[in-house]
Amino acid sequence: MSGLIDTDLEFWFQRGLRAYLGEVARALGFGLESCTVDVDVPVSAYVAVDWRLRRFPERDVALLWDEVHGWAVAVEAACGEEMIVLAYLGGADILPPPRVLVAFLTALRTGALEPDGPGSPVLRRAGSHQELLPLLPAR
Repeated sequence: MSGLIDTDLEFWFQRGLRAYLGEVARALGFGLESCTVDVDVPVSAYVAVDWRLRRFPERDVALLWDEVHGWAVAVEAACGEEMIVLAYLGGADILPPPRVLVAFLTALRTGALEPDGPGSPVLRRAGSHQELLPLLPAR
């Protein structure tokens, strides 16, 4: 885990990101124990989902977030392989309200949203966490 040079910024950014992930997990009906965070640049997060998609009944589902691409829904691949991203939320908001993620995941689960083609949106550059800090909940 690498740290930012400004340790106060690092502390408040990580704390805010964990609070945001907690809000997302609660909105989805999960606890913070379903979340992991990697604070290396680019910062990323993983939220385990406790149900499966009809299209992939043998694969675990997760919400993935990183500071460049935003949120995505993915399924676990074979042992040791990268996750398979099915769809990106996209949009201009890198840290959308949890209700937006609930709607996104519900749409994919019900079949109202088809998986994306290849490629991922680029919403911002990695780093500059001071830009994200005001978007995170204060804890």
